[in-house]
Amino acid sequence: MRMKRSVLVVVFLLFISGSVSATVSVARIFSDNMVLQRDIPVTVWGWAEKGENVSVSFNNSTLKTKADKDGRWQVVLGLLKPGGPYEMRIQGKSDNITLKNILVGDVWIGSGQSNMEWIIKNTDNAEMEIAQSNYPKIRLFTVPKATSFTPSKDLAGGEWLECNPGNVADFSAVAYFFGRKLNQELDVPIGLIHSSWGGTNIQAWMSWDLMQKKPEYKNVDLKAVEDAGKDMLAKGERFQEALRNEKGLTEKWYETTATTDWKPIGIPQRWEATEIGNADGVIWFRKEFEVPAEYAGTAAVVSLGPIDDHDQTWLNGKPIGGMNVWNENRLYNVRQGIVTAGKNILVVRVNDTGGGGGIFGKPQLLYFQAGEKRISLVGSWTYRPSVTTTEFGIVNNGPNAFPSQLYNAMIAPIIRFPIKGAIWYQGESNTWEGYRYRTLFAEMIRDWRGKWGNEFPFLWVQLANFMAADSVPVQSEWAELREAQSVTLALPKTGMAVAIDIGDANDIHPRNKQDVGLRLALAALKVAYNQDVVHSGPVYKSMEKSGDRITLSFTNTGSGLMIKDKYGYVRGFSIAGPDEKFYWAQGYQDGDKIVVFSKSVKNPVAVRYGWGNNPDDANVYNKEGLPASPFRTDNWNPISQR
Repeated sequence: MRMKRSVLVVVFLLFISGSVSATVSVARIFSDNMVLQRDIPVTVWGWAEKGENVSVSFNNSTLKTKADKDGRWQVVLGLLKPGGPYEMRIQGKSDNITLKNILVGDVWIGSGQSNMEWIIKNTDNAEMEIAQSNYPKIRLFTVPKATSFTPSKDLAGGEWLECNPGNVADFSAVAYFFGRKLNQELDVPIGLIHSSWGGTNIQAWMSWDLMQKKPEYKNVDLKAVEDAGKDMLAKGERFQEALRNEKGLTEKWYETTATTDWKPIGIPQRWEATEIGNADGVIWFRKEFEVPAEYAGTAAVVSLGPIDDHDQTWLNGKPIGGMNVWNENRLYNVRQGIVTAGKNILVVRVNDTGGGGGIFGKPQLLYFQAGEKRISLVGSWTYRPSVTTTEFGIVNNGPNAFPSQLYNAMIAPIIRFPIKGAIWYQGESNTWEGYRYRTLFAEMIRDWRGKWGNEFPFLWVQLANFMAADSVPVQSEWAELREAQSVTLALPKTGMAVAIDIGDANDIHPRNKQDVGLRLALAALKVAYNQDVVHSGPVYKSMEKSGDRITLSFTNTGSGLMIKDKYGYVRGFSIAGPDEKFYWAQGYQDGDKIVVFSKSVKNPVAVRYGWGNNPDDANVYNKEGLPASPFRTDNWNPISQR
C-alpha cells in the first residue's frame, strides 16, 4: 500500500495549524449541518481577542465566558437529547457567528488508510448508491489532509454536509455504509467524521506523547526535524513549479521524432527497482514494435496493465488514453487510421505521486492487438525523466517519514469534540511488522481514548484477502497482521468486522464496501448500543486432539455453523505435527464443531484456518452469513517476530 498524494500536498500542509483571530471564531469542526453528540457534555471552543466576552446560545440556553490570555475560549453545553434542527449563535464583542441546521445524535469518527478513504463513487453499484443516498439525518465531515510535527490548534478546513446525492459521492464509502445502517436501525441523527490518508502506517496516527517514549525516538530533536521539513517545503514549491511547466509536454516528447536522451529499461517493473531509484514525479516511456502491413489503419487495442499512478498514452503521436487513478488496468482502444505498417511507436507519460511508480503489471497484460494479431509489449523499452523529486533533492517527506504527523494535524484538533465511537480500517502499510502491531494498535486505541477522556467503542476492519492464493500452506505477513487485529479484541468495548471473504486478489482496494460497513455496524449495535444481535462470525475457542484428528470449537456461532460449499466440504484449514510443517487438511462439520485431519500428518498438534495473504477458499460461516475469523492454534514464532 502506498501513498498516492502529490509532494505539494505533503509539504505545503506540513505546518498548517489554527491561528488566533482578532475577531471571534469557532473551531472548524463546528459548522452549519453538524451533529452534536447526545448524552455527553459538549465542549464548544474557539478564539477571540484576549479578555473578550463571548456567549454561546443553543437550544434556549446561553452560556458566557471570556477569552484567556492566549485568546482561547470555550463553553460546555449540558447533556443533549436527540433532535433538531437547531441553531447555535456565538456572540463576540462586535460580531457573531450563527450556525444553522444542527442535529443532536451520535457522532462516529472513521480513520485509517486508503480502504477507509475509498469514496462511494468508486464502489460497487456506485450510481445506484449515490442516487439513493438521501438521508437528511446523516451528516458528513471530511477532514482535509494535513501534516504537522506538533498538535495543530485547528483543522486545515472542512465543513459538515447533509447526506444526499449531491454531497455523498466523494465521501468515505465504509463510513457512509456504516452510518446508513445505524441511522436505519436507531432512527437517530448520525454524524460521520472521516479522517484518513491512503498508504499511511499506524505510527502516523499515534500521538507524539506516546511515540517519543519508544527507544527509537527518545533522543530525537523534534525542532531539527521540523526545520528539515521547512527546507523541504521550499524544494517542494520549486518541484511543483516544474510540474506545472512540465518539459515533456511542452517539448512534445510524445511525437515520433522525439528520440533524444532516452535510456533503455525493461518493462514491466516498478522503476524503483531500476537505476531510476526512489523517485516520484514524471517519467516518459517509449516502445517501438512492428505491425504487419495487413493491419495498417485498422482499429486496435493497447493493454498496459496497472500503472502507478497516472498516465497519458500516445500511439504514433496520437493520444489513445489516460487514467488518473493508480493500480487500474489500462486498456485503450485505438481508432482506425493510427496504426501503421512496420514500425509503430508507443509513448506513455507516467506521473507517480508517491510510493512505487511505473508500468508494473503481469507480463500477459502488456500487449498490442489488431484483429487476431497480438504483439507482446514486454521487454525492452526506453525511458526519459522529465521532472523528478531526486532532481530537486526531495526525499520522502510524507506522513510515514516521521510519526504522529497525522495525529497532530487530523486528530488532535478535534479531540475535544465528543464522539460516540471510532471505526478504523488500516494495517496494509504495517503488514511487515504484524507482531509489533499487536502492541502499536492497542497503544493507539488506549491513547485516543485517553486524549478524549472517554473509553468510547472502537471498531475496526480485519484486512481483506489480497494477492494470489497459495498452492501450499505458507507463512504470511498478512495473516500475522490479521492475528494482531484479533488479539486487540482483548481491549474492552472493541469489535472487528471480518472481511476475509470480500477482498480482491488483484486489487488492494476491493469495491464491495457495503458489506464492510454493514459488518462494522453490526459490531456497533452490539458493542456500543448493547443490542442482542449476532455481530460476528465464528471465533476459534479451543481444540481437542483424538488420534490423527483435531476437533475445533467456536464461539459466536449464532444460530449454528454453516459451511459455504455446494457439497459441504470444509476448506481453508491446514494441519501440522511437531515438525511445524503444515499440509492442507480435510475436514467436516460436526454440529457446531469442525473436525480436521490429513493423511500426511499422523500426529497433529496444530491447526491454522484462513492463514495466508488470500485464503480464497475459507468457507466457515455462521447461519447469519458472517465469516469465521482466521486463526491458528499454535504459538510458534511468527515471521514478523524473527
